[in-house]
Amino acid sequence: MTDIDERVAVGGSVGEEELEHALLQPPPRRSVWKSFLVEVIGPFIVFWLVIGVWYFISYRLLKPHRRFLMPPPHRVISVAFFDDRNRTELLHGLWNSTKVAMVGLAIAIVLGMAFAILMSQAKWIERALFPYAVVLQTIPILALVPLIGFWFDFNFRSRVIVCVLIAIFPIINNTLFGLLSADQGQHDLFTLHDASRSTRLWRLQLPAGMPAIFAGFRISAGLSVIGAIVGDFFFRQGEPGIGKLIDNYRSRLESEKLFGAIILSSLLGLVVFWVFGFIGNRVVGSWHESARKQS
Repeated sequence: MTDIDERVAVGGSVGEEELEHALLQPPPRRSVWKSFLVEVIGPFIVFWLVIGVWYFISYRLLKPHRRFLMPPPHRVISVAFFDDRNRTELLHGLWNSTKVAMVGLAIAIVLGMAFAILMSQAKWIERALFPYAVVLQTIPILALVPLIGFWFDFNFRSRVIVCVLIAIFPIINNTLFGLLSADQGQHDLFTLHDASRSTRLWRLQLPAGMPAIFAGFRISAGLSVIGAIVGDFFFRQGEPGIGKLIDNYRSRLESEKLFGAIILSSLLGLVVFWVFGFIGNRVVGSWHESARKQS
């Protein structure tokens, strides 16, 4: 509690200049030890708890002849990552899936933001287009994947289209929500100054919507990785991605390599998620209320 808070709590008075100076001060940052505890120690403890549960299942719940269903962590690391041939195969598949996921995510961001900005400009446009965005989200993608392959061939382009279809809705929804969440008082101020639509969009709506927009980016980042893997499961032509490798390992009961592929695909999703989180924190900075609450 600050000195001003203490004085207000006991019924003291606060001068206008003193109050204005206090409001302009940046929010207090949590201590270095608390930040280290929250960001490092907590995930580290949870990681080793997961490893412990994994070992318990492998050696206590599974009999030796069924241990291939969930091989222990050291076996996964040894076979999938320490064997040069297996590691090269996995990393090559991961790179192919990464290219598909990043291109699909980039297209989804451009199209999703364009549709959201268009819908934010008029209520009738939102009512005309948003139901189709919802339909796009509710259509079973697995049913569309074979059709996409027939229409666009079973290649890189088809994989990217699957990524876009899976990843675009959170961007549309969150961007539209962010653009429409600007304070009405600020809108009135822009109206008072006879601001144009473009000025209102760039100076008010986009800055106010950035937290929600980047939340949509983070969600779609993970979905784009899923889209790349789903495309690989069905489009088995061309260079294999991580999804095709997962399917091959499953059919051959190569559990260690299967778990290794799953770990790499999960790490890819986490990295992309963290990258957009980092960019979002840099763009939003400390001015928004969401950033103050995390301080």
